[in-house]
Amino acid sequence: MATGDRERAPLLWPVEARLAALLPDLLVFRKPRAPEAELATAQGVLLGVHVTGFTALMDRFSLTCKSEDDLDKLARIFSYYISDIIEHVLCFGGDILNITGNVLLALWTVEQNQLSDIITLVAKCSLEIQEKFGVYHTREGQDLQLKIGLSAGRISQVIVGDEQRQYLLVIGRDVDDVQLAQRLAQANEIVLSWNCWTLCEQYMFEVEIMKEDEAVKLRDMRITDPFDFDEHFDKCLNYLPHYRTSANTLRTALELDPDSALEQTLRKHIMKNLLKKIDEGQPMEYISEFRTVTMVLVSLEFHKTGWMLHLCHLIQEAALYISTVIEKGGGQLSQIFMFEKGCMFLCVFGLPGDKKPDECAHALESSVSIFNFCWENLTETKLVSIGITNGPVFCGVVGAVARHEYTVIGPKVSLVARMITAYPGLVSCDEVTYLRSMLPAYNFKKLPEKMMKNISNPGKTYEYLGHRRCIMFGKRHLIRVRNKSHPLLDREKELEAFQKAQQGCLHQKKGQAVLYEGGKGCGKSQLLAEINLLAQKEEHRVLSLKLKEADSKQHFYAIQTLMAIFFEIDTCPAFYRQECLQKQLCGKVEEPLHCLFNDLFFVKFPLSFEVSHMDDLARQKKIKECFFQVLQEAVRETPLIFLIDEAQRMDAASWEFLGTLLSSVPIIMVMTLMPTSTLCGGAQHVLQSPQAMRKPISKLAANSLLKMACWELGAVSIPQELQIYLLRRCLGNPLYCKVLCQDLLSKDILLFHDLQKGEEENSKWETLSANAMKSAMYSISPASSEEDQKFYVCAVKDEVNLDAVLLPPLLKEIAVNQLDQLSPEQQLLVKCAAVIGHSFHIDLLQHLLPGWGEQKLLQVLRALVDMHVLRWCRQSQELPAEPRSVPVSVEIIEKNKEGKKNSDAGSPLRQKEELFLPPPEVLEFDVPLLREAAWELWPRAQQRALHLECACFLRHLACRCGSCRGGDFVPFHRFAICSIKSSRGSPRFCSYRDTGSVLTQVITDRLQLPSPQDSFQFQTELSRSREAFTSAPCRSEEEFLDRVSRKLAQASPENDLLTTKPCRCEEILKLVLSPLIQHCLVIGENTCAFYYLLEAASASLDLSDNYMAFFYLRKASSLRGQPSAFSFLKRHKVKICQFEEATFCRLRSEVCFNMGQITLAKKLARQALRLLKKNFPWTWFGVLFQTFLEKYWHPRSLSQPADSPSENKKKLAVLQQQVQCLSLLWQLYNLEATASSRRFACLATLMQKNSAEEFANEAQVVSTYVALSQFSQNVGDTEKWLHCEQMAIQKSSLCWFSREGLLATAQLMQTLAYTKLCLGHLDVSIKLGFQAHEICGHLQKPALQNLVLSVLFRSAFLKKKFDLCVHVLDSQWALISQGHDILGLACFYSACLDLLLYGKGLRCRPFGECLHFIQYYEHSCVLTSQSNVMLGVHSSLAMWFAQDSRWNLFEYHFSKARQLVKRTNASLFGSHGFVRFLECHVLMLQKVPEGVFMHIPPETPSQVLKYFKEFFSRCVTCPVYHRWVSELKASVMRYGKREVMSLTNIIRPLDTCLARIWIEGEFLEENKSFDGNLAIQRFDRVTDVKENRDEEEIQECNIKTKKNHLKGS
Repeated sequence: MATGDRERAPLLWPVEARLAALLPDLLVFRKPRAPEAELATAQGVLLGVHVTGFTALMDRFSLTCKSEDDLDKLARIFSYYISDIIEHVLCFGGDILNITGNVLLALWTVEQNQLSDIITLVAKCSLEIQEKFGVYHTREGQDLQLKIGLSAGRISQVIVGDEQRQYLLVIGRDVDDVQLAQRLAQANEIVLSWNCWTLCEQYMFEVEIMKEDEAVKLRDMRITDPFDFDEHFDKCLNYLPHYRTSANTLRTALELDPDSALEQTLRKHIMKNLLKKIDEGQPMEYISEFRTVTMVLVSLEFHKTGWMLHLCHLIQEAALYISTVIEKGGGQLSQIFMFEKGCMFLCVFGLPGDKKPDECAHALESSVSIFNFCWENLTETKLVSIGITNGPVFCGVVGAVARHEYTVIGPKVSLVARMITAYPGLVSCDEVTYLRSMLPAYNFKKLPEKMMKNISNPGKTYEYLGHRRCIMFGKRHLIRVRNKSHPLLDREKELEAFQKAQQGCLHQKKGQAVLYEGGKGCGKSQLLAEINLLAQKEEHRVLSLKLKEADSKQHFYAIQTLMAIFFEIDTCPAFYRQECLQKQLCGKVEEPLHCLFNDLFFVKFPLSFEVSHMDDLARQKKIKECFFQVLQEAVRETPLIFLIDEAQRMDAASWEFLGTLLSSVPIIMVMTLMPTSTLCGGAQHVLQSPQAMRKPISKLAANSLLKMACWELGAVSIPQELQIYLLRRCLGNPLYCKVLCQDLLSKDILLFHDLQKGEEENSKWETLSANAMKSAMYSISPASSEEDQKFYVCAVKDEVNLDAVLLPPLLKEIAVNQLDQLSPEQQLLVKCAAVIGHSFHIDLLQHLLPGWGEQKLLQVLRALVDMHVLRWCRQSQELPAEPRSVPVSVEIIEKNKEGKKNSDAGSPLRQKEELFLPPPEVLEFDVPLLREAAWELWPRAQQRALHLECACFLRHLACRCGSCRGGDFVPFHRFAICSIKSSRGSPRFCSYRDTGSVLTQVITDRLQLPSPQDSFQFQTELSRSREAFTSAPCRSEEEFLDRVSRKLAQASPENDLLTTKPCRCEEILKLVLSPLIQHCLVIGENTCAFYYLLEAASASLDLSDNYMAFFYLRKASSLRGQPSAFSFLKRHKVKICQFEEATFCRLRSEVCFNMGQITLAKKLARQALRLLKKNFPWTWFGVLFQTFLEKYWHPRSLSQPADSPSENKKKLAVLQQQVQCLSLLWQLYNLEATASSRRFACLATLMQKNSAEEFANEAQVVSTYVALSQFSQNVGDTEKWLHCEQMAIQKSSLCWFSREGLLATAQLMQTLAYTKLCLGHLDVSIKLGFQAHEICGHLQKPALQNLVLSVLFRSAFLKKKFDLCVHVLDSQWALISQGHDILGLACFYSACLDLLLYGKGLRCRPFGECLHFIQYYEHSCVLTSQSNVMLGVHSSLAMWFAQDSRWNLFEYHFSKARQLVKRTNASLFGSHGFVRFLECHVLMLQKVPEGVFMHIPPETPSQVLKYFKEFFSRCVTCPVYHRWVSELKASVMRYGKREVMSLTNIIRPLDTCLARIWIEGEFLEENKSFDGNLAIQRFDRVTDVKENRDEEEIQECNIKTKKNHLKGS
């Protein structure tokens, strides 16, 4: 449409105005006439404008092979260019008759005596057009230029068609003259026909006479005094009765009063599908689409002897026949236009609403019918030429607002016109039509290649000969071959139906039929291939046949081909066919009857006397009897099975034969059908037979589909974003999965990494992708177990956005065909919903649908839901949970149904009280590919406009949920960047404009980043009173625990934070932030996209989804661009402020930490601190100096009034990032058990504490002290451990008034449970663990909940409450089995191993699963960085293999454990692993004399005792294990004294000393106190291990143990 400041379409145009804008004034103001073709003549001036270079430009675009993107540029260039010319012509009073291809034809209708004045006016118009628009420079290097022709005289007009559809034609000599003038003109020239020259005021023009052509070339006009062109212009306006009278519009036709008679007349001149959209009230911007269509151009060339009226009747007759034939095939006659020697008819198949599956075949068949009719029935026809092409085109509105036309633009449109010239007198088609028609090759003839003007590569061209019968027995078997290496997935029920039919045929001796119904691509052919293989294994005889569309028109074809296969003559040479058939019939059919098969099988048996006296009906009956007889005899020897694929294409005679065969011969028929096919009566008879069973083919389950994708890609694992991509587009359809995988491979957007190659730490973020993919995969077992075979994991390239990958043409055609089955209003809704995303809210959808009320919207939505095109989100399908091999679930949000809340219609998402409404407000697509195909139909400009609308709507909702009190996911993010936005003078977000769009007329500056002035509806003051809590802080642990207990006991929905509405941040991430990022990327707002990517990454980390955080940060990295080795060479695509750069580094550091990339995480955390102007030293001297500064540094609380609230929050934003960076640093350094790392970690904790106190946020301070307490326990600092815990308790007074504070309370409760466990107070630890778990359940924090469950399990395990252990592990498995948390899974499986070893036969997961997990992820960077956990895992595995006497595996895992023990600390997991390691040593000492160890050097008891000494010196803060370790040490000491008597019973841990200490003994007592200095206390003795044990020896060992213990402490 028009651009710039030109006229815009009103938001609400009446129907008459919309119709008039599509038609010339010649029709709008035409007087009613007779319905038959009638000539009307008038005087006028014609202006023809030909845009040269347009075909060459299309050819350039076609060579780039970028389809829709190039078509979008092409259509936009032409529309904008031609709209300027149209508006200029309208300003001069011209009437745009039509826009045909790249030619515009305008008419000025006047009286004969006014012609000279109007010619002057039109000449002036032409000169101005050449001056302003004569040359248009494109970026592609192909200039568009104009050639203009003028003619004047008598113009004849005629309307052809019927009462439903009519077409306006202008004909006559002067019409031919204007076409001739155009051809004679060169680029940038104006040529007048000779008649026009004779009628004009010749003295006014400077011309060049073209004598040989009887035309003149206009150079300029002589405008001199006293002639004034303005006066002449005003004079000419008096001759133009329909010239505009208002300055608001360019045409009077758009301002006519409503007239039903006029409306009915105009409607006849517009295509049906366009009328439906106009009636629906769709804006013109919504009508245009990019789609693949089939074009048929019919050219009729007449003899010159025909006179005008007779010629009109010929065109009328041709138009009626062509429109009838084309509409039967699903197409429409779009345009009729005249040329010098005849006329052309442009027909289009596949326009919006008309798409059919076999449109190419219909187009070819319709063309042959038209070709034959025109030759046989139209006299005076000299030549009939028809061209057919298929390809992507722009189908939509071209021109200005006041006058435009619906047309098709694309390279294939130019090609079909050139084919008419290159191959006259033929029905020719391009190669794409030939291939997509799926018609037999013998119906075509390849034509010689010819040069075509401005088309560099026209491709192969074929002549269509029409439908021809041909001998075709061979190559009709099933195309699909069963892949023996990959089993058939999810078809157990379908195969069961076949097996049931087998049994029924075998026992009842009756025929059985199984008819499988399913849509395209659901796996029907694959199922038949499987049945074929199964039947052949059982030595059944199988006759298989796949039918094509053309087969339905051949009488008895299916049975003919099946019997040819039965007689084994389908593949034999023609000369041998008769002999082969005779051998098969011998003894089965009498020889005189052999000649019956002559015509059927193309043989030449001698005609017998008996057969010669039969008529055709008797012969057919006899042939069927012979077939029945032969088949009856065959099934007596071997069971016979007919497999017929695509049975809906079977002819009626064959269906009738099969129905009779089914009731008379015990044969099995297996057929596949399309569920929507219209079947003949014979088919219905078979389907209704009691011996027939109809079985719909179900969709593939999500896991099966992903497994199939792995097979297609040749990988054993695929990443999460690829899972979502496939599941959403396929929805259980195997064909779609296969085609999509092949398309991804062909587009080279996937990477493959060797699975067997161990992970290594990366030093750069850009090379981190492969390791990240391995940590979040869908995995399958390798198809082969060969040792030398390589296995690969699949990854997506960093710069690739899978959401923007276009569908393969095959799948897009299928989806567009489904879309066109909907009504126009349903299509519009689906197209708008496709812009929003896979899931969408109806309020946002209504925002994109102009003029739609809520009632209409809900009515259309219900209809689409009933048709299973859409579904409510509560009905969404989830990935089923699977053990560890599927750590990813693709979930659509499910919410509990609540009552709707009334609010203003204009409020976005009714967000005042609650961000998201009940489930009926959110829907998602339920048909595969439909959303993607509908999105691709939009022109790019309109696409961006709609995405802009969505982004404007969603940006106000991109914040934390109401229960989290709103705010940014990156704390105070908007306050930290506000200076960047204001410094530019204009909003960062968004500069996009589309002046021709209804949507963007008022949103030039609407879309921008959130500002500090934006008020969060959720950040309101709490109404409850704090007096009860602020009166006195908790001074002791008992007070705090008592307060928690009272709070949990008093929890009620009315007054407690625990029972308020649950956190909806996950829904906001999926329904707001993630779509908002896509909208920003589409409209090109990368700066805002980066902002929301940081928000999404932070939200994902809050939700413990590390992989999705990595996914968003990887997208952000691609927006930033590739870094350069030299800082001055960096060229970032997006300019961001220093705070966002620091946040970007901090988020990447946290992701790297969770992925085990410790070195890179440190580097990024340090970089973030540097950007935040917080120095962290590199050397030990720097550590000492910084520690001195921090110890004597007094925080200045930001709670005091600062310069301004905005400046204060900017500082808080920076301070928050500093705290999180420092927290990361101490955790990173804490993983290394070196003195240097410990110094760095201590400094980081000190700096974090000071920064948190400066932050002056109670919850932040509590969380910091909890973290410091944890760190102190890990490094064995008893005094600081208990001090920090006490400080956290004292600071926790106000932590119940916000979700953040509640989280800090839960962390403190978890820490207290952990502390009690370490100290040995197991009952208290269990109680605290349950309370912490209850709070975590309300907070929906899976990471913290998993940590609480780990502590709870350990307490229950040491207390020997194994039933409780199983319950805890079940809860933990439900929490982590569908996530990406490898570390959480490792802790879980470590606990499972403990339960297997000491749980009295109880188990949660089998040992094989535990071992498989460790073997699969053993070299993962996540686990290699977690020495504490892996020490326990490898030691437990060694213990397991020891009890089975598998000493080689014991040695392997023990060696692994020995390498890890030096890298552990005093944490609970570290101490637990150390204990398991010591148990392994005791077992080793026992078995050393037997010589079972081949690879481990033997150790003496004194060497082993060094490990015990190290344990007591390191694990001071974990005395819960000291008693048990003392017993183990005593055993080692006895072995040193060679007391074999007591050692012979320490062999097997499950039935001797090692186990009985755990099973029979009261391992710990809970009532022992633990004093402030944490002195090692002695616990009560366990029961006697052996009755014959020497009491004196035990006493002596205990004394030595106590001394060593105290010394180590």
